[in-house]
Amino acid sequence: MDIHKVSILGTESIWIGYDSLNEFMKEIATNLASSTYVLITDTHLAPLHLPRLQKAWAHTGSTARLLTYTILPGETSKSRSTKAAIEDWMLENGCTRDTVILAVGGGVIGDMIGYVAATFMRGVRFVQIPTSLLAMVDSSIGGKTAIDTPHGKNLVGAFWQPKYIFIDLKFLETLPVREFINGMAEVIKTAAIWDAEEFCRLENDASLFMDTILSRRDPENPSNVDLSPVREMLARIVKGSAAIKAQVVTLDEREGGLRNILNFGHSIGHAYEAVLTPFILHGECVAIGMVKEAELSRFLGTLSSEAVARITKILLAYHLPISVTDEAVRSRAGDRIIPTKKLIQIMAVDKKNDGAKKKVVLLKAIGETYEKKATVVSDSDIAIILSPHLKVSPSLDKIPSSTTVIPPGSKSISNRALVLAAMSSGKCKIQNLLHSDDTEHMITALIKLNAAEFSWEDNGKTLVVKGNGGKMNPPNSQIYLGNAGTASRFLTSIACLVPASSGLIVLTGNERMQERPIGPLVDTLRANGCQIEYVNRDGSLPLNIAAGSAPRGGRITLAATTSSQYVSSILMAAPFAQEAVTLSLVGGNPVSLSYVDMTIEMMRAFGISVQKDPEQAYTYHIPKAVYNSPELYVIESDASSATYPLAMAAITGTTCEVPSIGYSSLQGDAKFAVDVLKPMGCTVIQTENSTKVTGPPVGTLKPLPSIDMEPMTDAFLTACVLAAVAPGVTSIYGIANQHVKECDRIAAMCVELAKLGVKCVNKPDGIDIHGINVADLKETKEFIDTYDDHRVAMSFSVLAAVYPFPLLIENRKCVDKTWPAWWDCYHGDFKVELTGFDSHEIIASPGSRPRAVTSIFVIGMRGAGKSTLSQWISAASELPLVDMDKELERIHKRSIKDIVAVSGWAEFRHMEADLLRDLYNSRYEKPVIVSCGGGIVESEESRKLFQQIIADYGIVIHVHRNIHTVHEYLMEDETRPAYGESILDVWERRKTWYQECSSHLIYAPHFTAEDNSLNVKKNLADIAQRMIGDTKSMDNLLERERTFFLSLTFADLNEAATIIDKAVTGSSAVELRVDLLRSPEQADGIPDPSYVTEQVALLRKLTCLPIIYTVRTESQGGQFPDHAYDEAEELILLGVRMCVEFVDLESTFPDKMKDRIFTAVNSRSITKIIASFHDWEGKYKWNDIYWNNMYAACAQHGSVVKLVSLAKQFEDNLALLEFKKMHPTKPLIAINMGRLGQASRIMNGVLTPVTHSLLPIKAAPGQLSVRQVHKGLSLLGHPDVEPLKFFIVGKPIAHSRSPALHNGFFKEVGLPYVYERMETDDITEVQRKIIELGDSFGGASVTVPLKLDAMRVIQKGNLSAHAQAIGAINTVTRDVKTGEMYGDNTDWLGIKTSIEYAAGFDHTFHGASGLVIGAGGTSRAAVYALHKLGISTIYVLNRTISNIESLQEHFKELNIVPILNIEDTRAASFIPPVVAVSCISGEIPLGETMLKTILSEVLKPRSLLGPRKTRRVLLEMAYKPRLTQIMQLAEFHGWNAIPGLNPLVAQGIEQFKIWTGLEAPWSLGQQFVLG
Repeated sequence: MDIHKVSILGTESIWIGYDSLNEFMKEIATNLASSTYVLITDTHLAPLHLPRLQKAWAHTGSTARLLTYTILPGETSKSRSTKAAIEDWMLENGCTRDTVILAVGGGVIGDMIGYVAATFMRGVRFVQIPTSLLAMVDSSIGGKTAIDTPHGKNLVGAFWQPKYIFIDLKFLETLPVREFINGMAEVIKTAAIWDAEEFCRLENDASLFMDTILSRRDPENPSNVDLSPVREMLARIVKGSAAIKAQVVTLDEREGGLRNILNFGHSIGHAYEAVLTPFILHGECVAIGMVKEAELSRFLGTLSSEAVARITKILLAYHLPISVTDEAVRSRAGDRIIPTKKLIQIMAVDKKNDGAKKKVVLLKAIGETYEKKATVVSDSDIAIILSPHLKVSPSLDKIPSSTTVIPPGSKSISNRALVLAAMSSGKCKIQNLLHSDDTEHMITALIKLNAAEFSWEDNGKTLVVKGNGGKMNPPNSQIYLGNAGTASRFLTSIACLVPASSGLIVLTGNERMQERPIGPLVDTLRANGCQIEYVNRDGSLPLNIAAGSAPRGGRITLAATTSSQYVSSILMAAPFAQEAVTLSLVGGNPVSLSYVDMTIEMMRAFGISVQKDPEQAYTYHIPKAVYNSPELYVIESDASSATYPLAMAAITGTTCEVPSIGYSSLQGDAKFAVDVLKPMGCTVIQTENSTKVTGPPVGTLKPLPSIDMEPMTDAFLTACVLAAVAPGVTSIYGIANQHVKECDRIAAMCVELAKLGVKCVNKPDGIDIHGINVADLKETKEFIDTYDDHRVAMSFSVLAAVYPFPLLIENRKCVDKTWPAWWDCYHGDFKVELTGFDSHEIIASPGSRPRAVTSIFVIGMRGAGKSTLSQWISAASELPLVDMDKELERIHKRSIKDIVAVSGWAEFRHMEADLLRDLYNSRYEKPVIVSCGGGIVESEESRKLFQQIIADYGIVIHVHRNIHTVHEYLMEDETRPAYGESILDVWERRKTWYQECSSHLIYAPHFTAEDNSLNVKKNLADIAQRMIGDTKSMDNLLERERTFFLSLTFADLNEAATIIDKAVTGSSAVELRVDLLRSPEQADGIPDPSYVTEQVALLRKLTCLPIIYTVRTESQGGQFPDHAYDEAEELILLGVRMCVEFVDLESTFPDKMKDRIFTAVNSRSITKIIASFHDWEGKYKWNDIYWNNMYAACAQHGSVVKLVSLAKQFEDNLALLEFKKMHPTKPLIAINMGRLGQASRIMNGVLTPVTHSLLPIKAAPGQLSVRQVHKGLSLLGHPDVEPLKFFIVGKPIAHSRSPALHNGFFKEVGLPYVYERMETDDITEVQRKIIELGDSFGGASVTVPLKLDAMRVIQKGNLSAHAQAIGAINTVTRDVKTGEMYGDNTDWLGIKTSIEYAAGFDHTFHGASGLVIGAGGTSRAAVYALHKLGISTIYVLNRTISNIESLQEHFKELNIVPILNIEDTRAASFIPPVVAVSCISGEIPLGETMLKTILSEVLKPRSLLGPRKTRRVLLEMAYKPRLTQIMQLAEFHGWNAIPGLNPLVAQGIEQFKIWTGLEAPWSLGQQFVLG
């Protein structure tokens, strides 16, 4: 092609050609004369294009220098440090002011190198040579240059125009598919803001474009693509986009207003990009931003729904994401939670903004912006669009008295019209088509089947369908239908009409779609010759449909009592049967016959006349014929959707008119106003084409004693919410099919209305609603679960209009199925106040959890520890526990043994699979922990279900332990049927299945009754929290300024069992060096995975610290073979499966291996990656570009970056500090090895690797201990370790062991802190002491009698949640940076931990009773601790009732029962306690007092609880004497009595952690306390 030139800013400096490098280079050499040219590109592009560029340069004959420089590709290179490194290199190479820089690459290269040119020598000439589509059409044009900062993209830069922009389309022939797609986002954006005709062309070209870049790849070199089919298209879009941008830049070079419009999609897109880079590309984020900003335009009333739908469709057509929940985004960036507040915060630094006012480019229409600049938009409006959920605030007084609403086109009619037009011959123009998820799925499916060609006219308001008269082809891939039930049923019959070939048509859908029934339709089609197979579960999608299996025709019988869509499906396909069809509906009265009539009427409009049999009821005759399209078909508004605005009038006492639905409608729901609203007390005026409703005064709606809603089943949900506030009973029947729609809608209404205090009765054919007054609706903090059902969401929005409290409605986007603009109408027309809120805000609501939290399934061999571990996970996650065996026994009212004996194993396995499916798919209960039977994996049906759960990012945990231990246990268990074969043989058969069916592995260590299980419990609690999306513990670890991890250097951790507890003192994590592990049987340097599994389990038993799991290769300073990549990947993925907190990922591993591990980690965000590189020999200096590149490479995969070198001089540490300052984006571990590098270890902040004197060797030369690091910081005068004073206050405290405990800890970790006693019972003396100490005060322990008084000293906002709950504090902390005082209470933790430690590994207190002796200050912490243990009834034994009443008043939510006399312990309601806490003085003699008498009665042995004797625990809170009389009495009655120094150790450890941020071990604390 000839070179095409575009003028910008008065010069023709944009040149566009194909294979034109010779001409471009000649122009540079001729008209940009220089002594030095610097060509800068990246390491990916250099081997592809540098030889051709150098050859073209040589062709010019120029004698000037051509220097080349490469950087790492990707957004992370676009940084201050990379820019500085390039500038230093240019200076070192003698570049001067006459230098010309050639920026060869994509947007990153162009932006950053342009900024280098703008600042080097105060500005030098440069040339843009873009190689990516995105750079060609957008970023290379306009002179905007910049780098990124931690605060956002492109925030530091300059306007610096290139002398030339040379665009050679030949570069695109090596462009990866994803980069093509990435660039198309900017092309679509340009058309959307400026050129409606080009937008239409892009819509029509999408299929050809995608087919070309996907299928015309060179088999021998897939990086090359033959672009000949789209070369003219590419030239057109590059020329067009370049011309538009050049025109805008010429008019507004410095972005004063007009140039803002080029940022459509970028305000929100950049916010997403700041969070998702480098995993999601710029164009992909802009695509998401365009959808959001288009939706914002629609919400603000500037853009039509049709336009939003077209933008969404075109992005999907070019395989661009439209949401962060898209599968492609989730697979690349993980299932991340992106808080709306975070996005809005990022948007606050957008350059377009006017101070604090955010500006967004709004659209008026396709090809036209609302203003010729960005528009000011409020944060609240942006938040509504960005948030997944909505809060509806009471707005009754704002609703206008009269409203007119036009709902979108009918979903039912739209889907039928699409099918009929596609199966017809000729063109049909369809107007008022519903733009929704359902119709999108239908259009996409018909395109895949090659059933028709689709195009748009009239700015997207008219769809032109060119039908192929029933001629179709099998698609190249499966047809995904989401949750579009109508499409799935219609297409099942249509797919059978595809002509004979070797192809299969696969219909599938989302999780819910794969539950919805389709069996009766499939049975009927099979009986008539169609070849259809179920892929998974009989009766539901997915389906395999053989091409060439059209129905024979003749007489067809169909059971139509479940869905009328089965009838419509066969009716529409029947004209293409091999002979004429007579369709007879059998099995009882068909449901929703009005929809059948609708189908028949529409078929008549498309040329097919269906005759009803005059004698046989429900029998239809369909001729063999061909459809003929009408020239125009106008779809009437959706009558089901119209019920919502009409109901708004009914419930609010206002008037609403829908001018597009009247009594002539084809839809049964059009009768809703007359048949439902009028009897409820509304005034209804309905004409042929319109309906107007005026509601009665609020609160005066009448109930409907009995109403048949079979003709309008979808509208029953609207009737339900109206009936909820119509006092009396409304009984609805004729809606049995609503049990199997998008969800079980009848059950859903029962559950959700109950949250508001409305009782409902779920019936097989209907529902009874016991309506109440509006004023009696119950306030709820729970959200309304929409079950991903549009009709549930819209119905509850109607009720929310009069609900007197804020109402949370989750998953606002589910309305996209039928009315994407519903919330815009709700807010804009009805003036209801909306607020966006996020999933994590749902977690904060008591009793509620976000949809993102799914059930967790636990599988494994019987006897492996599933039940115990499931109980622990349940307790930690606060999710209910469901034992599948017990649930099956409850459902079938027989023991498992009896079920198997009567029904056999096969039937039992089927029962298991059914229950598993119900548990996973249940939409009406909160998520649960499911403990599955050991043999559930024997069933292929269950295995497929587990694999589907995993594919849906669900959690399935395989619990395992030593199989021989399992064998011994099972030999004693007679509660389950015998295996009938060797247990070891069973394990060998199942072990592969367990692995295939699980996403994670927890190896249960062996415990004896005497073992301490607290570490394992804490580890499991942390894992459970991470599994439900709570990563606060890991996030906090990375956010703290100074943390450490201990590097273990053992071949077998059994050798470390006695020392790890002390060795980890001060550390925040522990590193397991997997490469150093050596099993006794190991022959080489690769540890066996089973041995590693046992070692991880052992480590979790020895410490509760987070694990850093490291496979260090030899070249990186470890002992793992360098090129054993497969084995390394297997071991790292094993760590991910075992839920370790961090895995170390070496940057030297192959890229594909790193990508696979990254994908595995990010699919569930339970583990984080530390991406590392070790320059073991110290080859590179820290100011070398090499380290910038390594940082960028590591940052692509790591949440944490770890860079290690070898110091050869002390100054290397200073250079390292400068490097760290330049790289603040991610947590960075950067250290120098060797003695000369020890200063870098002292100055490193996050996760400094440390050693300990108890370890056999150091993991690396120069490694220090925590104590040494702190002493070094102290000697340097670092502010993190200023000398501080702490003390204990109270009276008496002369014998307190707290000083010994804390001074011992301070000394152990090397902190210059001192802890003393201050004996007083006057809080004012304490305040004076704190003032006197000033900045040297660090904190204080508070004991009796000041725990309540100290509450007054601390501001309420500075009290921890625990301190506020207890009403007392024992810990005061001063923030050394702000001087603020904070109060906390760790007494309860000391009590809880001591009891758990003493109770044993398999003991739980959930639902049991406990005893508190005494009702003084400490008793509050005791009550709180028992509550946190799960104790349901707390008895308090005290001499007087007044103090007990004070406890009851403070803990109103708890069941506190007083014991005042012996009779109280003999009452029938008395539940013997299993745990007790004594909070009275240990020196009070019991003698023969009433206290002793009552205590003896309470503590005496009772009946055994459970299968073994319950371990009863009494905790003494008094320190003296060592053995109190209460302890003696408890031991006499068989209790395990724990002395008071134990809780002192536990609560002191927590205090130490609060004050220092460091961990301290129990054993060391005991040593200090006991002396």
